[in-house]
Amino acid sequence: MRNLFKLHLVLVSLFSILFCEAVYAQRIKDLASIQGIRDNQLVGYGLVVGLPGTGEQSPFTEQSFRAMLNNFGISLPSNIKPKIKNVAAVAVSATLPPFTKPGQSIDITVSSIGSAGSLTGGTLLQTFLKGVDGQIYAVAQGSLIVGGFGIQGQDGSSVLVNTPTVGRIPNGALVEREVANSFGHGDHLVFNLHRSDFTTAKRLAAAINDLVGPNTAKAMDSTSIQVTAPRDVSQRVSYIATLENLEFKPADAPAKVIVNSRTGTIVIGQNVRLQPAAITHGGLTVTIAANQQISQPNAFAAGETVVAKQTVIDIAQDDTRMFVLDTGATLDDLVRAMNEIGAAPGDLMAILEALKEAGALQGELVVI
Repeated sequence: MRNLFKLHLVLVSLFSILFCEAVYAQRIKDLASIQGIRDNQLVGYGLVVGLPGTGEQSPFTEQSFRAMLNNFGISLPSNIKPKIKNVAAVAVSATLPPFTKPGQSIDITVSSIGSAGSLTGGTLLQTFLKGVDGQIYAVAQGSLIVGGFGIQGQDGSSVLVNTPTVGRIPNGALVEREVANSFGHGDHLVFNLHRSDFTTAKRLAAAINDLVGPNTAKAMDSTSIQVTAPRDVSQRVSYIATLENLEFKPADAPAKVIVNSRTGTIVIGQNVRLQPAAITHGGLTVTIAANQQISQPNAFAAGETVVAKQTVIDIAQDDTRMFVLDTGATLDDLVRAMNEIGAAPGDLMAILEALKEAGALQGELVVI
């Protein structure tokens, strides 16, 4: 069995050199990930000390400060309230990559959870980072790097640049426990597509079968592709390294139009088509103004000054043009036509929505 897989690896390496797909071919590693091999989130609660008076005097910060002193054998009387404006309570978060071993270091992010004004110049004390199972996987400590600052004057004026209450510590946590995974177990591994698509799943399985051999891979659904793999860990590493660099042509993206109404951004997919439609573009501007007219009698008349309101309505009609889109026209044709008549992005959004309601837009219209 081992020799058979060695032969497969040699064949895979030779074919990978000769294998060449179309211009739009992509690697498996860019479109899919291996099931069970993923990052894990860690979080912890700690104290940042050494702040230049930008800390906080909150109940939970004081409680944490007393607990820290108790760990060092120092007990404060309950009637004494310490002044700890140089201390801040923080939440510490990190991402633990797969296969990270004990003794390796990872980056951490430190964020204030109280009323601290800034974490600049602070040092994070030893903080335990736990996973979703409640186990400790890393221990964090170190000096913070803060990219923002804030200045406040006595009159209440202030200047704030970026976010001074969030900092990072590169390699600020030491890993103490490895997260178990199923990488070396079983006779199969599963590739999960980043974007589910039945056609892409079928083509990925076919590409692996063409390279390694029939029935090596099979699509389980629109996301998962099961692939036969060697049990030996070292062979499995070489096997995956070859497969993940295999190139194939994924399916075309679904026909979608993404409209961001807040920013005016419009993204049109290449497969969007239009049914025959006639579109008119124009604008009717109505201006209503109220003018005051003063009627004043002669100097020797016995009359009174009268103020009369006169409403003026002005209607301005823009140049209205109509254009027809034939069968199979793309949105590129529509955009080109809209540019020729000087339509703004907001006008194009309204036209796209109207085309969708009329059934002339072949594609999904997504408004975000």
